[in-house]
Amino acid sequence: MSGRFAPSPTGRLHLGNLRTAAVAWLSARSSGRGFLVRMEDLDPHQSSRQHEESQFTELGSIGMEWNGEVVRQSERFHLYEDAIFELRNRGLVYECFCSRREVRAEIEAAPQAPHLPPGSYPGTCRELTSAEREVRRASGRPPALRLRTDGEIIGFEDRVHGGVEAGVDDVVLRRNDGTPAYNLAVVVDDALQGVTEVVRGDDLLASTPRHLHLQTLLGLPHPEYAHVPLVMGDDGERLSKRTGSTTLEGLAESGVGPERVVAWIGWSLGLCDTSEEVRLADLLAHFDWSAVPRRPVPTPDF
Repeated sequence: MSGRFAPSPTGRLHLGNLRTAAVAWLSARSSGRGFLVRMEDLDPHQSSRQHEESQFTELGSIGMEWNGEVVRQSERFHLYEDAIFELRNRGLVYECFCSRREVRAEIEAAPQAPHLPPGSYPGTCRELTSAEREVRRASGRPPALRLRTDGEIIGFEDRVHGGVEAGVDDVVLRRNDGTPAYNLAVVVDDALQGVTEVVRGDDLLASTPRHLHLQTLLGLPHPEYAHVPLVMGDDGERLSKRTGSTTLEGLAESGVGPERVVAWIGWSLGLCDTSEEVRLADLLAHFDWSAVPRRPVPTPDF
C-alpha cells in the first residue's frame, strides 16, 4: 500500500506543488503506507533530467523521503502500449484525425452534454467509415487514438470533496506523435506500483471518473482519492512553475528558507503556527484530513 507524488519535471516546484506533495506524504506516512515518487515525463520537449534533479533536491529540502527507485514514465511506453492493445482488441479504441485547433472549434460549436466535463471531445471521428479514415490517412496526418465510451456516469467518494459524479468522454490514449497520454499512463502506473491512495490538486478532480473507468476496463484496482484545493496567486490564478517568486529558489533570494515554507504548509493544514520551527516529520502526529481546507489557499506573504 502506498501513496505517491508524481510531478512533471518541466521546471522548479512552486509552493502549490510542495504543499500537495506534503499532504500526500503526511497522509501516507501517518496511515502506515509507503510513499513513492514518480516522474511523469511523457513530454520529451518540456521534461528534462535537470528539472528532475532540482525537484528531488527541493523535496528533500523540505524533509521528504520516499521508498524505492523513482519510476519515469518515459521508460514505460511498452506498458502503456500493452494497455492500448488490450482495449483495441475489445473494440474500445478508434483513430482521431482532429488537430487540437479543430477539437477546440468543435467543442465550441457543439452543445455540451451536461453530464460530461468541460472541454469533452464531441466525437467527430468516432463513426468515420473505413473509406473516410483512408482519405484522412492519405492526407499525411497521423491519427491519435481515443477511448470509445458510451456515456458512462462514474461516481466516487473524494476525501476532500465528498461524493463526486461525472460522465466520461472519449479521452486520448495515445497522441498523434506516438506519445502515450497522461490519462492512460497514470492509471497503468498507479496499478503497477501498488498505489492505494492518490492525493493531488483538485484541478484533476474532473479527470478522476475517466481514470476510474479505465481502471474498470483494464481490470485494475481503484485507489482512494483526495483532491487538495490549490494555492492561488495574488491574481486569483493558480500558481505555475514559471512563477519564480514562489519556488524555493525564489523564496531563498528573499531570505525565506525551507523551514519557514514547511511551517507555512503546516499552518495551512491547521497543524502548527507559522512562527514555529518544524520539520515535515514533526507534523505527522497531528495530521488530520478533517482539518485540510476545502477552499483554495492564498499565496503567503512571508
